[in-house]
Amino acid sequence: MANDYISKRQGEFDQAVEFLKGDIAGLRTGRANPTMVENIIVEAYGSNMQLVGIASISTPDARTIQVEPWDKGLVKSVEKGIIDSKLGFNPSVAGTVIRINIPPMTEENRKALVKVLGEKLENARKSVRAVRDEARGEITSAERDGEISEDEKYRFLEQLDKVAAGVNERIKNIGDEKEKEIMTV
Repeated sequence: MANDYISKRQGEFDQAVEFLKGDIAGLRTGRANPTMVENIIVEAYGSNMQLVGIASISTPDARTIQVEPWDKGLVKSVEKGIIDSKLGFNPSVAGTVIRINIPPMTEENRKALVKVLGEKLENARKSVRAVRDEARGEITSAERDGEISEDEKYRFLEQLDKVAAGVNERIKNIGDEKEKEIMTV
């Protein structure tokens, strides 16, 4: 029965970790990464679209992101979208290909990114706490309603805390790995 209360929430715990991975993937490290620009909004066909939906994005080397719109008429819109994104990139257009050179990061930039990373990790931990508290409430209610005994309640709560601690450990490991990546020169 504990599995019911905890396994119902396992997907939410996993979702918090997956969201964190996606959220920090766009954080700039010393290398070029397509995720740095794929969510840039570009005006195309009369509406706003994400860059990843209208162009192929690649990294020919560690310091360059290359964007090639599938519709060659969108080159100017893509360039404008990259400039307007306020990411500090200065794209250069060569025919139908847009190249973005990623300048090396300074120590100050790296420390600022580590702070942003810390905020994102804390948000993930808050999500885990919220899921844990919801499950805790369900277990307590079940005991109050007579569905489970008091001993089962404490055993389930202990199992829940172990699961939440494991998820928090995964979050910590992901954060440590990303921080190491950011601080590597």
